[in-house]
Amino acid sequence: MKRRVLVTGGSRGIGAAIAARLARDGFAVVVNYRERADAAQATVAGIREHGGDASTLCFDVADRDACARELARDIESGGPYYGVVCNAGTHADAPFPGMSGSAWDRVLTTNLDGFYNVLHPLVMPMIRAHQGGRIVTISSVSGMAGNRGQTNYSASKAGLIAATRSLALELAKRGITANSVAPGLIATEMLAGAPIEELTKLIPMRRIGQSHEVAAAVAFLFSDEASYITGQVLGVNGGLA
Repeated sequence: MKRRVLVTGGSRGIGAAIAARLARDGFAVVVNYRERADAAQATVAGIREHGGDASTLCFDVADRDACARELARDIESGGPYYGVVCNAGTHADAPFPGMSGSAWDRVLTTNLDGFYNVLHPLVMPMIRAHQGGRIVTISSVSGMAGNRGQTNYSASKAGLIAATRSLALELAKRGITANSVAPGLIATEMLAGAPIEELTKLIPMRRIGQSHEVAAAVAFLFSDEASYITGQVLGVNGGLA
């Protein structure tokens, strides 16, 4: 039986690339989405066309009760997960003096509270399965170095790194690793309207990254070769400090 993996925010962009790569590596992937059922179904269809095993699961990572309810139902029907990729996130950029309280709350609730909301119902079933496991959170270079206009986003992504490292210490003796991947500038919808030429000048490799390059880093951390790596942050940023 294939080992099950949940990818939150897996319907498009980096999440879809991660889901496709993990399915290619032989995992049974569950693609979480919040609203875009069409995009999630398209991601699953693409995986299945290439012989992969994939399905969808709808819930909002910011809704604690919904996470607990839907994940409990899913585990009851499909069994515990071997791995989780916490990829779902959002941003609401603005200079801090002009940042609304709702913008702060929305980003922190989705990006950081989502860590608890998703993983808390899943960790004990993983432990009880005695099969080890993999947890990867998708942080950001902004969570390591900060970024203008992204105080809320940077705070959430830095908190995600700290939470991941702490969880790694708790789960290490269970054979469950927990690591974070921190992308830099990646060609996704998040860069829509951004001054790409100017941003590219800031990157030592002089190009924007691709979703499949982030997915490859996640796939490595899910591999047997990475079984002794935990509590680490892997930057995928073209040398951007």
